[in-house]
Amino acid sequence: MQQLSTDLQAMQADQELSLPGSISQYYLDKQDKRESNARSYPRGIPIAIQQAKGIYVKDADGNPYFDCLAGAGTLTLGHNHPVLIEAMQEVLNQDCPLQTLDLTTPIKNQFVEELFASLPSNFAEKARIQFCGSSGADAVEAAVKLVKTATGRRSMVSFSGGYHGMTHGALGLTGNLAPKAAVAGLMSDVHFLPYPNVYRCPFGLAGEAGHQTSSRYIEQLLDDPESGIVPPAAMILEVVQGEGGVNPAPDAWMREIRRITRDRAIPLIVDEIQTGLGRTGKLYAFEHAGIEPDVVVLSKAIGGSLPLSVVLYHQDLDLWQPGAHSGTFRGNQLAMAAGTAAIRYTQQQELPQHAATVGNRLMQHLQQVQSASSCIGNVRGRGLMIGAEIVNPHAPVDAVGCYPADAAMAKRIQSECLRRGLILELGGRFGSVVRFLPPLIVTEAEIDRIAEIFQAAVTAVEQEC
Repeated sequence: MQQLSTDLQAMQADQELSLPGSISQYYLDKQDKRESNARSYPRGIPIAIQQAKGIYVKDADGNPYFDCLAGAGTLTLGHNHPVLIEAMQEVLNQDCPLQTLDLTTPIKNQFVEELFASLPSNFAEKARIQFCGSSGADAVEAAVKLVKTATGRRSMVSFSGGYHGMTHGALGLTGNLAPKAAVAGLMSDVHFLPYPNVYRCPFGLAGEAGHQTSSRYIEQLLDDPESGIVPPAAMILEVVQGEGGVNPAPDAWMREIRRITRDRAIPLIVDEIQTGLGRTGKLYAFEHAGIEPDVVVLSKAIGGSLPLSVVLYHQDLDLWQPGAHSGTFRGNQLAMAAGTAAIRYTQQQELPQHAATVGNRLMQHLQQVQSASSCIGNVRGRGLMIGAEIVNPHAPVDAVGCYPADAAMAKRIQSECLRRGLILELGGRFGSVVRFLPPLIVTEAEIDRIAEIFQAAVTAVEQEC
């Protein structure tokens, strides 16, 4: 593994890696034969990973890559970080229990103490925690049950472009239509509102006018006795929409949404599953706007690369009965130990500030690529959660003056990046946004190299077209 960094540093900007050879193809063929047709990431990233360390991975044929997918944002400290490995080994060496349902342990108590200490003090002082199953979607399901129980209401308000998971209820809250189309009977009484977008404003407006119109519209809708929406049990949103195309909400809009929901006693659920623990430049993305949610949903990074999810919420909502939400694997002690180490290390090393600094550096690089190309319509994001929207500059502009999304071009750029040693994922409407989610430990030199590879890939694809 020590050779991974050296291998990547030695790669030239115009060098292409070999496509997956006989060894990788063997595993890909096995996967194709045995796994569900629902598998997703291997379709755009057809490699078999054999080794991983930090921001680097190596496939079964020995090809090295920069990993800017990082477990969809889970691996904030990268692969196999020594601090996390040490924390897990300590649990194993001491014969500690590995699964405890919701029985308490010293490991669990330490995790809760560390997590609460990382939260804004006003929120933490009045918070309760519910441990959920292994996925963030399970925590979303728990949050919905919590607010419906506490309020006695049945409807939910979500946002276009939002992503909250693939379980039955969470999918009902998700904006993406493709996975919902074939599934009948999703959560009823879910109402979708327009999320602000500086590039493709749903109201066809520019600048502050767009998000101001959004908040005014939402306020009027919630007060309208003819809106068709009964008073909701909660509103759920992401501060930065991840799968929806790396779309950050303006701080002013977030503050207005918090005012609107608080004035109407509507609990506000902030989904921090992908943004939590430093990714956006703050430990928690809602801190940018200085707001205090009623409910926060966490997963991914808080498990220190292992499965773990929790719901944090205001004590006044703690009205459900014993056993109202349970799950066998909510007592993952290895994940709690690794999570404690991850939270502590992230703060000690000031990784949120680092994410803001190197994220700004990557943003500037991508904007330079945008200025030199014709297929990048917009570069946006926060911290180390950045997206570049790929468009077709040869087609007519739409009603808001933007070129249409070009999913085919985005796929070609993704494939070209992979050939050159850079793993990226696509997202957003039509899958046209190239997403950058590197670990928070990425260095400035690595950021520069990642940008060089992306620029070379964009140039190569544009020359082919």
